[in-house]
Amino acid sequence: MAELTDKMRKEVRAIIIEFFAEECEVEQSEINDSTHIFDDLDGDSLMFLELIEIFKKKYSLNIELKAIGKYSVKHPVRTVGELLTMQLMIIEHENNITNL
Repeated sequence: MAELTDKMRKEVRAIIIEFFAEECEVEQSEINDSTHIFDDLDGDSLMFLELIEIFKKKYSLNIELKAIGKYSVKHPVRTVGELLTMQLMIIEHENNITNL
């Protein structure tokens, strides 16, 4: 678990936007918090898994996919902003996100 800083929040946002821009072949400037991952970017759920792996390595996270699945059932992710929120919660709470 990590205490979130403004620097981390900005870094996570930048990584997510850069990831989707590259994977979905769109300009970073076209992506914002309200960008719909599936409708606007033609993204898919495998991209979520790839991003989770990126952040697990970057922040040495101990998080199980089962915990993320339980959290995402209660807090579905459709937009870049929702994904950012979920990823920050994972970084901050790791497996304890199921208790939120």
